[in-house]
Amino acid sequence: MKAIINIGLKKGVLDDQGKATHHALDTLGFKNTVKDVRIAKQIIIELNITSKEEAKKETVKMCEKLLANTVIEDYAIEIVV
Repeated sequence: MKAIINIGLKKGVLDDQGKATHHALDTLGFKNTVKDVRIAKQIIIELNITSKEEAKKETVKMCEKLLANTVIEDYAIEIVV
């Protein structure tokens, strides 16, 4: 079983990387194509758990304790069998 975790900055938190990427895309000719850019990270964890509910519960604990800075970041978890 795998846990796929997507972590990104909360709305309202300045995303310097996203702004820089947006600016670069503008200068490459995508000015009228791209509205906004937010940079995020994805973490994929192989789990030794057979219950989907238990896997989600443990992954939430991992995010809250280590993987995400919950003051400025949101996270979304997908459990894949």
